Amino acid sequence: MKVFSKEQIYEGDKVTEERQKLPPSELMERAGLQIFNWMHMRMQGAQVPIHIFCGIGNNGGDGLVLARHLITHGYNVETYVVNCGNSRSKDFLTSYDKVKEVTKKWPQLLKCESDFPEIHKDDIIVDAIFGIGLNRSIEDWIKALFHHFKASEAFTLSVDIPSGLYTDKPVEDVNGVVKANYTLSFQSPKLVFFLPETADYTIQWEVIDIGIDREYLMTTDTEVELISKNEVLPIYKPRTKFSHKGDFGHGLIIGGSYGKIGAVQLATRSVLVSGAGMVTAYVPECGYLPLQTSLPEAMVMTDIDEKKITDINFDITPSAIGIGVGIGTDTSTIQAYEAFLKSNKVPLVIDADAINMLSENKKLLKLVPENSILTPHHRELERLIGTWSSDFEKLEKASTFSSKHKVILVIKGAHTITVYGQKKFINVTGNSGMSTAGSGDVLTGIITGLLSQKHLPIEAALFGVYLHGRAGDLAVEEFGYQSLLAGNIIDYLGEAYIDLFKQPEQAQEEVKTEDKA
Repeated sequence: MKVFSKEQIYEGDKVTEERQKLPPSELMERAGLQIFNWMHMRMQGAQVPIHIFCGIGNNGGDGLVLARHLITHGYNVETYVVNCGNSRSKDFLTSYDKVKEVTKKWPQLLKCESDFPEIHKDDIIVDAIFGIGLNRSIEDWIKALFHHFKASEAFTLSVDIPSGLYTDKPVEDVNGVVKANYTLSFQSPKLVFFLPETADYTIQWEVIDIGIDREYLMTTDTEVELISKNEVLPIYKPRTKFSHKGDFGHGLIIGGSYGKIGAVQLATRSVLVSGAGMVTAYVPECGYLPLQTSLPEAMVMTDIDEKKITDINFDITPSAIGIGVGIGTDTSTIQAYEAFLKSNKVPLVIDADAINMLSENKKLLKLVPENSILTPHHRELERLIGTWSSDFEKLEKASTFSSKHKVILVIKGAHTITVYGQKKFINVTGNSGMSTAGSGDVLTGIITGLLSQKHLPIEAALFGVYLHGRAGDLAVEEFGYQSLLAGNIIDYLGEAYIDLFKQPEQAQEEVKTEDKA
């Protein structure tokens, strides 16, 4: 799913009006009607007090259209105009006049704190004050209104975006943003729904279709995309009846040090479970027995050193290599790493201390092959690209780094974001239970396994992140958030593959069957 920028949304509105020959307020009518349909389907005429707070721009106009439909269908509605300026938009005024035609109870004008209405916990608030066009600071009395919403504990529904939240820059004042329980976003979600600093301003979101021109939506390229099942299904490669292990590549995991062989075990096992035909682990001598006994399906090669990697020397021809899990940053390991990078011609997945060694020795970045996949967590990314003042700056720096060094960055997090030049791909799978030791090692193995199967690097990164998160989502249903282990994610990779081909109704039926059992 594409995530359109603010400028593209405005352009889409303009194109739609021109191509569909719409009157100026028609898109506002569509938006308000769709929000009404969403509420009406869920409320079915319930007489819960609904407080609709409208700004004086087009977002407020959407709220007025909603109010009109709710009023004509007999709902208990109170409508307010938040007087946040002197200039009303034309479409807002059109919608305002239409509301006056259907009720004698005209919208109340709010100008200061003394005008705030009483709101009870069981009421519903509709926030239609500011939309994506907000470009100025918010007055203190309006911030107080937002606090009034929060203090009431009433369910808050935001129209398109929580008021006070920008689409393209960080929040200036945390008290100047509505905390929404639910946001109905027009045509596509907003990037800020997925960034750590801004995601908490809406607990849930949903996209509603307001009829933006289909050709525009299909042909317009966006810098940001959401990656879900629909996006990864075309990446999947089915197997033929007469295929054999040699068709699915040979993955190599290089890593480990004394006390950290478990990281290699997790990554190596993940290579196989993700579908690679063969896998070899290259570890210090101390890792030989643990790996041979715990993972009989894998082959093991060892460094001459007992406790750390000092010389990366192997006589196999791997299809892809994952390097860095548990490897440490000993001086001799850095030297071995540099020598390896100078001679390597195989697609790479670079993780953990292999990233940290690049950060500490920037000259090594010149040796990293094009389209290598780096999988940093927060601190590793900070060491690699430098500090940032906001999530927007972080993504900008990540894009600059990716473009400069021609690599793919997989920024791990609640919504893992894969950065490929100026493109950003946001993953929708995964959960907080995966915040556990070894989860990143599993991801390294999955992506290495997919690379081994001749997926393009960007495909391997996107598919790997999706499968990793989906396996975690399936596993957490059995183990819970606190007790989920990295190994459980591997155990559910097969289920994640099967889940790719389940229809939504099939998945729902299985849940019902489990509930009955």
